[in-house]
Amino acid sequence: QVQLVESGGGLVQAGGSLRLSCAASGRTFSTYSMAWFRQAPGQEREFVALRWSGGTTSYANSVKGRFTISRDNAENTDYLQMNNLKPEDTAVYYCAAKTGTPSGIPASYPYWGQGTQVTISS
Repeated sequence: QVQLVESGGGLVQAGGSLRLSCAASGRTFSTYSMAWFRQAPGQEREFVALRWSGGTTSYANSVKGRFTISRDNAENTDYLQMNNLKPEDTAVYYCAAKTGTPSGIPASYPYWGQGTQVTISS
């Protein structure tokens, strides 16, 4: 069982940066793959970034070059560094974890954080 707790959301101006954190419980967290998703009002939950347990990463085209997913295994924490933020990045951001190969499909993840609001003003 893995429990995920997110933090780091907030309100920033366009062009600014935020770093989201996803703290995980569980001694075997280093073996899990992790992903970040976001959901804007009235929209479906969409894939943002993912990271294999071995370190390989993948990003949605809309955030490529601006967002970076990383992990600190010693702290059992994953991070999403978001730079050059745009108003269209406004959403609730969720981290999710699973064993095995990660994917961009929300339904494939059994473990979810509670979500953190990110709001970008123009």
